[in-house]
Amino acid sequence: MINMERHILAPEHIKLTKEEKEKILTKHNISIKQLPIILESDPAIKSLEAKPGELIMIKRNSQTARESFFYRVVVHG
Repeated sequence: MINMERHILAPEHIKLTKEEKEKILTKHNISIKQLPIILESDPAIKSLEAKPGELIMIKRNSQTARESFFYRVVVHG
């Protein structure tokens, strides 16, 4: 079985706190319903023990910006 946390092609996934979540939503003037989803059964976030409604920040390497951040809300599945 492949460990998704240590795989070189898997970007880093970080579970945000409630305060961080609210800060991101306010900063970008969006609601939680406007964000893309990620399933709670996704191998990349299983070890985070994320619950539905929590926000995951995905940090990816970028050739132009060094790092880019994407946000996904956890849903059942």
